[in-house]
Amino acid sequence: MSAGTIVLVGIAVFAVGCATGGTGLRDGGPARSDTVARTTPSGSSPDDASSVSASPSGTPLKKVDPVRLLLADPKVGADVKRDLKPCTDKEYPVDVSYGKVTGGPVADIVVNVLSCADALGRGTYVYRADGAAYENVFADEQPPVYAEIDRGDLVVTKQVYEKSDALAYPSGEDVITYRWNGERFTEQDRVHSEYSNVVDGGVQPAPATSQKN
Repeated sequence: MSAGTIVLVGIAVFAVGCATGGTGLRDGGPARSDTVARTTPSGSSPDDASSVSASPSGTPLKKVDPVRLLLADPKVGADVKRDLKPCTDKEYPVDVSYGKVTGGPVADIVVNVLSCADALGRGTYVYRADGAAYENVFADEQPPVYAEIDRGDLVVTKQVYEKSDALAYPSGEDVITYRWNGERFTEQDRVHSEYSNVVDGGVQPAPATSQKN
């Protein structure tokens, strides 16, 4: 994944305290970015966002409470909401990225919900500013899944498992690039990678094949 291309809020770039088992692509879901958010809900509502930094265009970025945003969102599945609990103390397994991915004047929000035990991507969501509120314009709740912003596109990574695969050793992965068309995200590119047999406790990636729409 591209680390340097995600616009992150400065105060929300800590490692998730609960992700003790996640070690990247081969352990508990798609690779997470090097900087993730330690999320502790505040007393504010999702609409009560405060400016915390400025984007390259000069538009203020607004920090939101992602946990409250998810719990108030009817598009988020009941099982995700039910399991969205602190891993340790008040730290929730949620990664948050801020950046331009729908072309609006206000930074969009990409939220990834992980599992506490192994940092498995449970669901990923994109929120677009709609006045003082945020609208859910993308959701994928088929784990393991993880999304990030890459040069204005939404890039979603999904690991592929065969029936006999252990969680730590998927058979391959799909990296899907979505682009906003003014109303919704449409798939632009899909890269599928297949991994070879386990070698010395790890897996070696086979050559990837790319399919463009």
